[in-house]
Amino acid sequence: MNKDIPASQGAFLETKEYRRFAEFCDACRQQRYIGLCHGFPGVGKTLSAWQYARWHLIQPYFPERFYVEYRLTSIERVIAETIATHRMPLPPEIRQCRSILYTPPVTNTPKRVEQEIGVLRLALSYLIDTLRSGLSQKPSEALASRRVLPDPTDLIIIDETDRLKTATLEQIRDIYDHGNIGMVLIGMPGLEKRLSRYPQLYSRVGFVHEFRALNAEESRLFLEQQWRHWGLTPHPESATEAEAIAAIIRITNGNFRLLHRLLAQIERIANINALRMVTKEVVEIARQQLVIGSS
Repeated sequence: MNKDIPASQGAFLETKEYRRFAEFCDACRQQRYIGLCHGFPGVGKTLSAWQYARWHLIQPYFPERFYVEYRLTSIERVIAETIATHRMPLPPEIRQCRSILYTPPVTNTPKRVEQEIGVLRLALSYLIDTLRSGLSQKPSEALASRRVLPDPTDLIIIDETDRLKTATLEQIRDIYDHGNIGMVLIGMPGLEKRLSRYPQLYSRVGFVHEFRALNAEESRLFLEQQWRHWGLTPHPESATEAEAIAAIIRITNGNFRLLHRLLAQIERIANINALRMVTKEVVEIARQQLVIGSS
């Protein structure tokens, strides 16, 4: 249903690009428009969508691929049993969640996409209702007290929109038309040109957002945050450290995914060698162990 997001290497950094993305999502939510977000792989589209939807709070309560194995009428019981089995108290922040994040499988059909989006909307409704009723540790009582509530979802974010064929895009349009909700479609560059060939869907698009890579200053702030996460004190005046940071920025070129992968290798090398400072040499060794091309 969703991509696996790698464990964060520290607190999420609200970059200028993320704030632009959040404003874009807010506009789609408030105006009830369809918005298109496109960007190159690795620039942070999916991670930003997770952060905006607070999906890290919601996703742990979904049994893996449960929507394929259970009828829609079984969703509440499945989630309730998950809460009880794993003894995970529901985070109170879920009360404020109003967005769902959906990633269609590579092989998808209109019916499957409709059902899976429906499952996520029902699941969010149930989680919020369970919190309000205060019965998150007693699934049987939660089910017995279940009330029919308005669907809390007012924004559907669909990642990997490039996977959807014409018939499934028509299903997405139907969900939008009958839902009175906002919708954000995320994909690769060229997504807006492809969708422009489907005038019935494209005529409902209100906003288009290009997700750009991190600039050098944001990369530097992220690296300083990472240094602190590793227990190191940033030394901007240090020529050695400045050299290492410049090398990382040059190698990753603002690509968030490459930045995470490179930092994971740097951390591994630093731990093996008990290093207290990251140098340009360490960065180059880490780069050689990744398939990221020449720099």
